Amino acid sequence: MRICVLDGQGGGIGSAVIRRLREVFEDKLEIVALGTNAVATAAMLKAGANRGATGENAVVRNVGKAHAIVGSVGIVMAHAMWGEMTPAMAEAVASSEALKILIPLSQEQVVILGLQAQPLPHLLEEMVKQIHTLMEEGHV
Repeated sequence: MRICVLDGQGGGIGSAVIRRLREVFEDKLEIVALGTNAVATAAMLKAGANRGATGENAVVRNVGKAHAIVGSVGIVMAHAMWGEMTPAMAEAVASSEALKILIPLSQEQVVILGLQAQPLPHLLEEMVKQIHTLMEEGHV
């Protein structure tokens, strides 16, 4: 099963996601770190991603090959992450047939109604549940 983890800036959220995925699933997942910049990609590789790539073309080419895409809610918004998320990246993520697991953390002027604020560790547990469900349903 291939999981693409997408992050920008310093790669902190993506690194936390990858560390948690490795703790739970060990080597049962192929984790591809997709960074909007080299710093984010390097941080996610250090956290345990199998492979990593950086920039718009890397994101556009790889999200279509994923079973699931994980990142903050900004990965489906053009110009998010202080402008690092290009319109082409956001469109590629949004139009991918992969399951999108969006973490409701954003620096953008976006409020998602109906959600209660939760700390990142709780959100990561919800992510793990979603990936378990995907695996159990045989989507790989």
